[in-house]
Amino acid sequence: MNTNTESVLGTLPAMPAANTVPRSSSKTLANFLLAAGVAAWVVAVNQLIDNWAESHVVAAWLALWAVAVLAIVVLRGLTRHLAQNLMNGLDAWSAHVARCRADERLWLLAKSDPRLMSDLQVAMDRAAVDNVPAQNLETLTTCRAGRLVRDRLYYI
Repeated sequence: MNTNTESVLGTLPAMPAANTVPRSSSKTLANFLLAAGVAAWVVAVNQLIDNWAESHVVAAWLALWAVAVLAIVVLRGLTRHLAQNLMNGLDAWSAHVARCRADERLWLLAKSDPRLMSDLQVAMDRAAVDNVPAQNLETLTTCRAGRLVRDRLYYI
């Protein structure tokens, strides 16, 4: 099983710049977070002014509206930033999980197909050499044998 953060076959291509614009799902999440924050502030202020509100109904109503507007102004940027960070984190996590699952499926398939296993071993050998071509066949064979022993890819 691959425990590296990179794929066995290398890194994935970079995402296009169009994905940096907030998507509708992060906007929706930001709106829900904003609504929850405003509701929490209004409920908290209502609990604080409950006794006073019985004799000053209109003033209490205006105070609650003022708190709601103030909460919208204060929490608007915070909830957008929080929603974008949360969505980016979830996207990165799901991409990592998908990459790990793909690596596991590829590895299970390679265990049953010797041609695919040899292709993967060649690809890992090329990646392990750090893009420096081998000087001769002996050096290449030594590197491959060392990687096989290190990664326990030999079969007994």
